[in-house]
Amino acid sequence: MSDAHFPHLGQPITLAGRTLRNRIVMGSMHTGLESASDAASFERLARFYALRARGGAGLIVTGGYGPNAAGRLTEKDLPFDGAEQAARHRVITGAVHEAGGTIVLQLVHAGRYAYHGEAVAPSPIKSPINRAVPREMSDADIRATIDDYVRAAQLAHDAGYDGVEVMGSEGYLISQFLAPRTNHRQDIWGGSLENRARFPVAVVAAIRAALGRSFLIVFRHSVLDLVEGGLSFDESVEVARRIAAAGADLISSGIGWHEARVPTIAGAVPHAAFAEAIRRLKAHLPIPVSLSNRINTPEVAERLLASGCGDMVALARPMLADADFAAKALGGHSSQIMICIACNQACLDHYFEDKVISCLVNPAAADEASFASAPAPAPRRIAVIGGGMAGLAAAREAARRGHGVTVFEAGPRLGGQMMLAAQVPGKADYAAAVAAFAAQLAALGVEVRLNTRIDAASDLAGFDAAVLATGIRPRRLDLPGADDPRVMSYEQALDGARPVGGRVAIIGGGGIGHDVALTLALTDHRAHDDPAAFAARWGIGEPAQKPVAARQVTMLKRQPGPFGRTLGKSTGWILRQDLADLGVRQIAGVAYDKIDGEGLHIHVDGGTQVIPADSIVVCAGQESEDRLAEGLAGAGIETHVIGGARLAGELDAKRAVAEGAALGCRL
Repeated sequence: MSDAHFPHLGQPITLAGRTLRNRIVMGSMHTGLESASDAASFERLARFYALRARGGAGLIVTGGYGPNAAGRLTEKDLPFDGAEQAARHRVITGAVHEAGGTIVLQLVHAGRYAYHGEAVAPSPIKSPINRAVPREMSDADIRATIDDYVRAAQLAHDAGYDGVEVMGSEGYLISQFLAPRTNHRQDIWGGSLENRARFPVAVVAAIRAALGRSFLIVFRHSVLDLVEGGLSFDESVEVARRIAAAGADLISSGIGWHEARVPTIAGAVPHAAFAEAIRRLKAHLPIPVSLSNRINTPEVAERLLASGCGDMVALARPMLADADFAAKALGGHSSQIMICIACNQACLDHYFEDKVISCLVNPAAADEASFASAPAPAPRRIAVIGGGMAGLAAAREAARRGHGVTVFEAGPRLGGQMMLAAQVPGKADYAAAVAAFAAQLAALGVEVRLNTRIDAASDLAGFDAAVLATGIRPRRLDLPGADDPRVMSYEQALDGARPVGGRVAIIGGGGIGHDVALTLALTDHRAHDDPAAFAARWGIGEPAQKPVAARQVTMLKRQPGPFGRTLGKSTGWILRQDLADLGVRQIAGVAYDKIDGEGLHIHVDGGTQVIPADSIVVCAGQESEDRLAEGLAGAGIETHVIGGARLAGELDAKRAVAEGAALGCRL
């Protein structure tokens, strides 16, 4: 494996006396499996982490485990506090070590973020993201918790882990001790910075004393809290210096508390948005620092390391998107890396819905056994009709198994609706995901025919089976005046096929309507692309600057109630905030009457209104483009219908990719 393309990324580094093969860290993610106690779930975790080790990651950090019962994240989670549980973890560490990897267990005490009846905190202050008021920890509680951290670290060592990561960021218990926002104590654990830092320093020092110098201690440190009453940057530096002196081997940078009203890992955040703050922190520390947050390509990672921003790069969700990220980057195949698009749909949103995490562009993530497939017993010629996400996923998996695959795409480019989404501010990475699919298909020998429409079964002579992945077509507006030249589909508005005027009415309040509203109202995308503009937009270090609307936009929907209820839990608030700051008007419970020269006529709240509009964009649903299905089946061709062609509904790339991949694995 050559690292000629990314020499800094591929350089080994020595921590706690052990040499890691490169500077790539698989950062910690809660998978939703940490609460499991059955053998099947541990095998699932072992497979998940071992694939990332085999894929070249230099260091792997597990999802978080509480050091005691009070520290659990949820009621169902199990604390890492017994020999029996440690023994179960040996299947994970054994698999990772066999694959050549190094793995540490993350220890996280939820503090006031705990969703159970035993929540504790430095002070009895309720979190804005939790209903319960935590119990204030006594001095004895604090000292017992330090002992619990040590006990958990010892158990991690017994389980075969190479070390632990102590979570001291994102607003969990250690953050709660450090910040005046949540620590109102008057004893030795509160008040001055020295006192507030006493707890995390004691935890690290005690683990080091108990486990020795060969046990790797990573400390996840909050570089920027992004909340009122959080640590100042100078205080953050001082805390990190004390943690290093206490015995930590690596500072893993964390950004923002979970309750912060600043995006930190969503698509709205520019690549490497917080790298400069991490660089400033690193300049004061005697131990290595890993970079984090919105670093999803080896090119960005290499640039940051080469410029001295950090010593390692933590890639959490990028390792969900592609288990072989490191191997592809350092092996000269970076164009084939399936990058994280920061949609959060199948990772964070799954976790918040009490589901096991996955990945939109890689549905096999954390469920590898379900998508594992042997080589095809009898290779066949497969026609994939449609080059959207469902078709691309099916083509890739079928080709991996040895089938001869040809993709027929009626348009001039691959990607379908995904390429439309790439026009939305904060979603430029969607186009990169399509490019990665294309590179993978080329490497697998898949033939791609663009500008080629399949109209009948006779066009598929010589093929053994067809995959119909022709997607959807936008639903037409059934309304007097719908043929007005000001009326256009969301596709026409997003791809620039039709000019859009200064006053826009959007019919439809779903996810597409929200994306179109943002795209048309916000023509200055710098806050999504440039870290400085992003910081100004969200008030990092200065008062927030609201974006300036380029158009007057009104969104309308038939259903009553608030807009945006179907948006993602971890990202929807960002989009709602953007639209509010842009002054986008939203009207619910609407009945549409007609379109004429005055504009869009509606009934709402028992009265009539006219919405003046230079452009009317229809985002009122989709219909399956499945007209070929009957003809193919009638001609006796084995036909499989997937994605939007099978079920239009609200556009769902997550479902489309999963359906395509699953089909490709069984064809």
